[in-house]
Amino acid sequence: MISRTTKMISTFIATILVMTFVFGLAESISSGFAGFYGGLPFWIIAIVVMGMAFYDMYDEAFKKK
Repeated sequence: MISRTTKMISTFIATILVMTFVFGLAESISSGFAGFYGGLPFWIIAIVVMGMAFYDMYDEAFKKK
């Protein structure tokens, strides 16, 4: 069984890495050929998905069970 502290640190690092990748991808789509309005749907999806990722991180590692 993984300790609670290890789970907290690993889920936080993993969420930050995923967030960096997804927001970097959204930024490159918006600043490239698609333009801001072409990349706007991806930004909306990325923000919703990151909200879900943060909730899952909280539920998995930080919430007392």
